[in-house]
Amino acid sequence: MRQWPKVLPPLPPEDQAIIDEAIQWWHEDVPSSYKLVEHFNHRYALRSYPSGTDRFRTIEIGAGLGEQLQYEDLSRQDYTSVELRSEMAAQLRERFPNVETIVGDCQQRLPFDDGHFDSAVAVHVLEHLPDLPRALDELHRLLRPGGRLGIVIPCDPGFVYGMGRRVTAQRQFERRYGRPYEMFVRREHINSPAEIRELLGERFRIEHQRFFPLRVPIVNLNVCLGITAVVDEAR
Repeated sequence: MRQWPKVLPPLPPEDQAIIDEAIQWWHEDVPSSYKLVEHFNHRYALRSYPSGTDRFRTIEIGAGLGEQLQYEDLSRQDYTSVELRSEMAAQLRERFPNVETIVGDCQQRLPFDDGHFDSAVAVHVLEHLPDLPRALDELHRLLRPGGRLGIVIPCDPGFVYGMGRRVTAQRQFERRYGRPYEMFVRREHINSPAEIRELLGERFRIEHQRFFPLRVPIVNLNVCLGITAVVDEAR
């Protein structure tokens, strides 16, 4: 049985600085460099919209620089963005002043009442979290009965994902920093699709899933996986 939270070995300060800079660079670069993948990522997450309501509340964890917000219909919802890094949260506030942005850790209790939100979004976030069970428990707490959670995760480890990464992200990282990409990705993608789906299924009802780019439900043949999960009405 896997132990949670997962414990990562400490890094020298210079390596941590590289990882921190790479995350910022990645958020700035990806939307324009991988448009087909990004379109799937953010369009799929819109499935978390609740039905039968004119206005609703949404929380996004790991909001980054607001990539998801560019796809959202903010006229219909009160949107809250949660970002761990204060510098990125400040940029997000500047870009989207009509969105509530808080600095917080989704693996800890967030400052909202139980059932406060109708929908939640996590795009390429859950694979990074050492205490994934606690984060999912918190999302479950924050969503009302019938609330919907839209997530997208990478198919990592997986054959097609690994092949694609070698000629895209890995090549760019190693050219930019002169360091092996494994140093970065094996500290970032610490939760597999199988682990994430298992923990989701223990807390939510899985309503829908979609692989990209193929509809064949095999991790090794795809790049990303979108999942829509629902809080049981009878919780």
